[in-house]
Amino acid sequence: MKLIDLLEKMPRSGITAVALSLCVVVGLLDGMNGSDYTLVPFYLVPVILAAWFVGRKAGYFLSLAGALAWLLAEMWGRERDQFEFALLWNDLMELLLFLLTALVVSSLKGALEREKGMARTDQLTGISNRRHYLELVTGEMRRNLRYMEPFTVAYLDIDKFKAVNDAMGHAEGDKLLRQVANTIVSAIRETDKVARLGGDEFALLLPETAEESALTVAKKVQQQLKKEVESRWPITFSMGLVTYLQSPATIDEVIGRADRLMYEVKEKYKDDLRYEVVGD
Repeated sequence: MKLIDLLEKMPRSGITAVALSLCVVVGLLDGMNGSDYTLVPFYLVPVILAAWFVGRKAGYFLSLAGALAWLLAEMWGRERDQFEFALLWNDLMELLLFLLTALVVSSLKGALEREKGMARTDQLTGISNRRHYLELVTGEMRRNLRYMEPFTVAYLDIDKFKAVNDAMGHAEGDKLLRQVANTIVSAIRETDKVARLGGDEFALLLPETAEESALTVAKKVQQQLKKEVESRWPITFSMGLVTYLQSPATIDEVIGRADRLMYEVKEKYKDDLRYEVVGD
């Protein structure tokens, strides 16, 4: 598992270099081994490595490199007049095997990545879903405990969303939700994250963000929502914002406080923001 994590963090050029080096080593061992025992399965290792961690093109490149290494290994020690057409044919078959392996492995990796993306994405709005948001918050909690970097979470709810659905239909409600998501994304920084938690509830995560910066981002989001959303639909927004200088022990405590603040706004005031700072 640690090896896989290490490879995931390596630059693609580094993985390609490692795979190519493995291909050369296998070719040298194959040449010294002679033709008594085949080492063909070992040529697949760099092909699979490149196709999975780098991509299909890298897999194809290593397939060509592996086929060339195999051919040179087979020719090692042969006399010139011993060169046979069968050698080229076998090498072509090896190349096709390597290329097919690269295709299958890269396709499986792509399917897995798409599946992961779908599992973490809200299908209606295209932003993160609750599951992904909780993963991100958990990561910030760990970062805070290790480096004492502050972070901020925010819960946001659409006031009178049900009235929009009832009066204008669910299609219009879905359009509203997509507009809210797009507006928030355009208002926050690249490092910030937004997720739809379900229904008309959204959440923000502002990494490495303390009081002043958090309020600046929150107010910008409010302004953009008033301009892009509230001007088109008869709704407002209630928001709860919490900055954690020191992370609580559980994620339920982290998100629970922001959720509670948001509902206090929604029940008493609506169209407002409540903010707290937790920690020393």
